[in-house]
Amino acid sequence: MAQQCATRTTAGAADGSNGAVTVSYGAYAARAGLEALKQGGGAIDAAMTTALTQVALTAGAPISYFGIMSLVYFEARTGRVTTMNAEWNTVAAETDPMSIPGAVDFAPGTLPLGKEPSGRTALVGGFMKGVEAAHTRFGRLPFAALFQPAIELAETGTPVNDSVAWCYEQRHDDLARLPETREALLKPDGSRYREGETLLQPKLAATLRRIAAEGAGYMYGGEWGERLVKAVQADGGRMTLQDLKDYEVIWADALTADIGDGYSIATAPWPNSGGVAMIEAQNLARVAGLAKGAHWTKSSAALCTALDVSQLMALMFLPPEGLADLYPGIDFSPEARVTLAHAEKLWAHIANGSGVSNWKRTSPMHSDDVVAIDAEGNIASVTHSINSVLWGKTAINVDGISIGDPASFQQPLVAQTRPGERLPAPTETGVLFKDGEPVLGFASMGAGLHQRTFQALLNYTCFGMTVQEAINTPDFYVPSFDPRTGEATVTVPAGRFDHAVLEGTGLAWQEVDGEHALMAGEGLWVAIERDPATGRLSAGSHNRNNSAAVAY
Repeated sequence: MAQQCATRTTAGAADGSNGAVTVSYGAYAARAGLEALKQGGGAIDAAMTTALTQVALTAGAPISYFGIMSLVYFEARTGRVTTMNAEWNTVAAETDPMSIPGAVDFAPGTLPLGKEPSGRTALVGGFMKGVEAAHTRFGRLPFAALFQPAIELAETGTPVNDSVAWCYEQRHDDLARLPETREALLKPDGSRYREGETLLQPKLAATLRRIAAEGAGYMYGGEWGERLVKAVQADGGRMTLQDLKDYEVIWADALTADIGDGYSIATAPWPNSGGVAMIEAQNLARVAGLAKGAHWTKSSAALCTALDVSQLMALMFLPPEGLADLYPGIDFSPEARVTLAHAEKLWAHIANGSGVSNWKRTSPMHSDDVVAIDAEGNIASVTHSINSVLWGKTAINVDGISIGDPASFQQPLVAQTRPGERLPAPTETGVLFKDGEPVLGFASMGAGLHQRTFQALLNYTCFGMTVQEAINTPDFYVPSFDPRTGEATVTVPAGRFDHAVLEGTGLAWQEVDGEHALMAGEGLWVAIERDPATGRLSAGSHNRNNSAAVAY
C-alpha cells in the first residue's frame, strides 16, 4: 500500500518463473493480481483482479466499472490468441450525435475538463461484461474472489495519493453538482479529499458485493442498470435499459501480422483501430529505415522520421473520401494497412512531403493497463478506460460507480457508427511473437499510447533492448497541437533528450516536467517478457508515477 503513494523515475522490474503482473498505475493492484496467481488462479484471474482493484484505488476518476476494456489472450495449451472487445456501444436512441453537447478545449496549456454537462455524453461501457466474459471463458478462481481486494479497499479505505488529490482539486465543483455523486465521492461536509487522507467508498463496496454474487446482469438490465438509466435520462440522456440488455462483448481471433526479423504481433482486430495503426507504424518504421539506423534519441534525422511515422495514426480519424484525396491509389482497408506493401506505398507519399502533421518550424484522458502471465505461459494483456477526463464533466455516479462522458469529444466518431453498435477504439494491446513463439505480452495507455507503443516495440525488436531498457529510454509524447494555427510542437520529457538532437530537427519543441506528463500527452507502456526455452519471466512497469512490476 505504501507504493501507492510512491513516484517512480525508472521502470519497475521483477523476475520470476511462476507468474508476473505489471501495471502503469496502482502498485497495490498489481500485488492483488499476483496474489490471485499464488492462490491458484491463471493469467485471466490475475488480470481481472488487478483491473477491478485499480478502479477502487482511483475513486473511478480515470477508469470505471462502467468503462471499457480490450483484452488479448494467448492460451498456452492451444497456442491460440483470442481477443475480447468490451468497448463502447453507441446509444440506440441517439439519432443526432453531432448535436451532443459538451465540447472539450484541447488548446495548449488548457486542461480539457469540458464545458457543459449532459446525459447524452454517456455511452454504454462494457468493462464489467468483459470481466465476467473473460472469467467465464478462461478463469479458474471463483468469480467472487476477483472482487475481494477491491471490496476491501472500498470498505476499509485507501490513502489518497497526489494523483487522486489532484483529480479532486480539478473536478470538485463538478462532483458537487449531483446529490448522489456528492454522497459517493466527497466528504460528509461536501469538501474534497486531499493528499494523505483516507478515501472510503461504502456505496461502491455494496455494489461490488452485489455484482460478485449476482453477476454482471445486475448492471446490464438489473437494479443498478435501472438506476443508471434514470440518472442519465434525468440529465437529458437517451440511454434506455434495452441498451444495457443488448450489450455483448465481441470475441474474435487475433489480428496477426509479420513486422520483420522473425517478429509478428497478435492484437485486437477491427473495430479496434489501434491494432491496425500499431502494425502499420511498425512496418512504416522498417520501410523508412528506422530499424537499421541510429536511434532517434541520438539522431535528429531519425527523430524527424520517427515523429512523422508516429503521427500517421491520425489517418484513422479521416473519412474514406479524405484519405482518397490525400493519398490517391492507396488501399486503406484494415486488411491492407497491416501489410508491408501498404507501408511501402504510403511512405513513398510521405517522403515526398504528403505528411499529416503541420509541424511548427523554428528555421487527457486517462486509462490503465495490466499484463499478467502465469506459470503455464498463458498471457493476458488488458487496457481499460473511462475514456473521459477525471470522471467527466457530467460526473454522474450510480451507487459508487462513475459514468464518464466519452461522447463529449467524439461526436463525429459516434455519427459514423450506427446507433446501438460498437465504437472503434484506439487501444494498442497485444502479444509479440519471435519465430512463432510468444515472447512478450504488452499493453499501453494514455493520450500518447500510439507514440509510446511505437517506440517501445522498436526498442525491443530492432535495438535489442530489454523490457526495462525499452521503457527507460527517452520517449517523445503526442505532439502539442494548437487548434487555432493547426501547428504541432514536438513534446518530450524534461532533461531526457539531447538538446542538440532536438534543435537539429528544425522543429519547434518543448520539454514537460514529470508531474505534468499525463496532461501533456505522455504514453504509458508495460510488458512482460517470457523466455520460451526456460519459462523465465521479466516484467517492466512504467517509469513514472506509482506503477509496479511484481513476480514470483
